[in-house]
Amino acid sequence: MSRPAVSPAAPPDSGAEPSRSGILYAVGAYTMWGFLPAYFLLLLPSGPFEIVAVRIFFSLAFCAVIITVTRAWPAFIAIVRQPRLLFTMGLAGLLIYVNWQTYVIGATSGNVVETALGYFINPIVTILLGVVLLGERLRVVQWIALGISVVAVGVLTVGFGSVPWIALILAFSFGLYGFVKKRIGPVVDPVSGLTLETLWLLPVAAVQAVIVAATPQGLAFGSSGTAHVVLMVGAGVITAVPLLLFASAAKRLPLVYMGFIQYIAPILQFLFGVFVMHEPMPVERWVGFGLVWLALIALTVDMVRTSRSGRMPVAEPV
Repeated sequence: MSRPAVSPAAPPDSGAEPSRSGILYAVGAYTMWGFLPAYFLLLLPSGPFEIVAVRIFFSLAFCAVIITVTRAWPAFIAIVRQPRLLFTMGLAGLLIYVNWQTYVIGATSGNVVETALGYFINPIVTILLGVVLLGERLRVVQWIALGISVVAVGVLTVGFGSVPWIALILAFSFGLYGFVKKRIGPVVDPVSGLTLETLWLLPVAAVQAVIVAATPQGLAFGSSGTAHVVLMVGAGVITAVPLLLFASAAKRLPLVYMGFIQYIAPILQFLFGVFVMHEPMPVERWVGFGLVWLALIALTVDMVRTSRSGRMPVAEPV
């Protein structure tokens, strides 16, 4: 799952009224991200490494089509000619690769609930990274939320029987990805950014495809029917379309609204894992998730209060 870093030239004020189209774009983006586990399961019998390789190939192809249709190649080439931006996008590509690969492994191995956990705790991890990497000072409520989250991870370690590595890798890789994209600022638009990231990952995708093809199982792409081929190609579309919807929403909505809407994706993933995939939810997991949700409620209330007081900084959503 990849949610973009967006830097509108003129971000909406946190106290501004939301636009109806902005809400629809945001809900559409996060709903599509919420159904990604179900989509990836439709790609079986392809394994997670084949799925990610194909996702990279067709995300790049789809983005190239969009850039061609919108005649945005001059702007893209201008970005490529700036070494700092080019290599920074390479680092972003590496981080999003770790995120994608971990996410697909989790979604296709019966760990959908844990992938949802990763995106529930992502806002908390982002705050932690702000302290560690930027030396930011936290408000009391934010410290309390961090403390609750640490306890929650301990409880969930008991509930899962081991440290929830999938969730932690997702949260930290995505948090670091957002940090890198924020350092770039508004220079790189979402489509050009995804194009560069997948372009950097093209050799990785090629190596993965070759290795999978060399295994006894081989590549399922092209040998599992027409519907499977269409769905695999669609993996590129399902990557880029939510990104475009999100970019449009971020230009139209105050940050506080995006803060609420972002939870649609992990909520849908959690419900899918529990009620469709019937993944086990012992008491320890419910307690752990309850603590995470408590921390998020505290952060959300703090966000609303800060927004109303006019002290809320304009952030670049990921």
